[in-house]
Amino acid sequence: MVRTIGRWSLVALMANSMLGAGIFGLPSLIAARLDGYGPLSCIVAGCGVLIIAACIAEISSRFDSTGGLYLYGREALGRFVGLAIAWLMLLTRIAAPAAAADLFANYLGQFVPAWHGTFAETTVLGLLIGHLAILNYVGVKTGKIISNLFSAIKVAMLVLFIGGGLLAMVMKPELKVPLHFGTTTTAGWFEALLLLVFGYGGFEGALIVGGESRNPKRDMPFALLTALALQCFLYTGVVCVVLSTLVNAGGSTRPLADSARMFCGNWGATAIGVGALVSTYGYLSANLLHSARIPFSLAEQGDFPKVFAAIHNRFRTPHISIAAYSAALFIFAALGDFRWNAILSAATRLVAYGAMAVALLALRRKDGPAPFALPIGVAFSGASLLIVLVLLSHIGKGEAAVLGLTAVVALVNWGILRAKKAEPA
Repeated sequence: MVRTIGRWSLVALMANSMLGAGIFGLPSLIAARLDGYGPLSCIVAGCGVLIIAACIAEISSRFDSTGGLYLYGREALGRFVGLAIAWLMLLTRIAAPAAAADLFANYLGQFVPAWHGTFAETTVLGLLIGHLAILNYVGVKTGKIISNLFSAIKVAMLVLFIGGGLLAMVMKPELKVPLHFGTTTTAGWFEALLLLVFGYGGFEGALIVGGESRNPKRDMPFALLTALALQCFLYTGVVCVVLSTLVNAGGSTRPLADSARMFCGNWGATAIGVGALVSTYGYLSANLLHSARIPFSLAEQGDFPKVFAAIHNRFRTPHISIAAYSAALFIFAALGDFRWNAILSAATRLVAYGAMAVALLALRRKDGPAPFALPIGVAFSGASLLIVLVLLSHIGKGEAAVLGLTAVVALVNWGILRAKKAEPA
């Protein structure tokens, strides 16, 4: 495949992968659990995810092929672990974008009432996912340009929201709502942190395009840590503005729009609604760019049928993989549920992150120092594993059941591959 994605395009792709629909809904969920401690929870979660991302940054500096966490786990911990991570990634990278696509259709229906209803929304989903699939089908460069454009728009819009809110509170102090630091619970903190794992998650998806990056061993660690720092700043700022301008922020279903209405009027709320559409569209465009490469990478390693590793003769893209991923995304979008996918996405990501904490030590023993060597890597690995295990202990039975089923599917996949390998030629 063509190596056309540079350092800053990787930063934009990772930012686009993280800045999806979550930031337009999570502030109210965090406020409902932690009230005035919401901004602090964003910083705590950012530090925790940064520890995990630092481990992944070192691992990513060892590879220049397509595959991301699947490839890392496979090389470090064996084929079964790689397959388990791959299935977890597929579950996350299909279900979460599908929920975002549903949200896009819902927001669009508010601006165009005639597009309400099952048939109309399904048609919108088909057009939305279909045209993004075509853009990536005809070349990764086209997908990269779309990703860069919407990353810039999303970041600029959120920075303006933060800046506008802070400026309005300075010019009109009467707008400011005092932060309320009431009694919180341990369960509330863990639920908020799990939701923020969903909010901060997604950066791992951009690691998949290593085979189409110009210098992935150098650029992946830089892009990963830069995008995550940007995400932490935006989430902390957005939550702070929402809590400081909106009474009963925890009860709002559209916290950014309701907050903008308080200091910008109805036009501000409308702008945020449009921004939600833009943000969700950009998030989907990023996922069509990198997540469609998961089946390709599996096939390239011999873990999926070879047809998924096919490269288009003209466009030099994994067209079969893109088409299959897009079809699955459309099916999930037609049947999906955003609320359930948020926590499920967090749980699946945490399992993969835990595997990376172990993979860091395994690769150090196997291959020696990495190009990007993390200081006191053993401490980072141990801290990452502890964070993962503590958060996973607070997921629900439904999410735990899905994780168990995914492990069974991966085991069956692994068993079939072993049986084929044992067959006589």
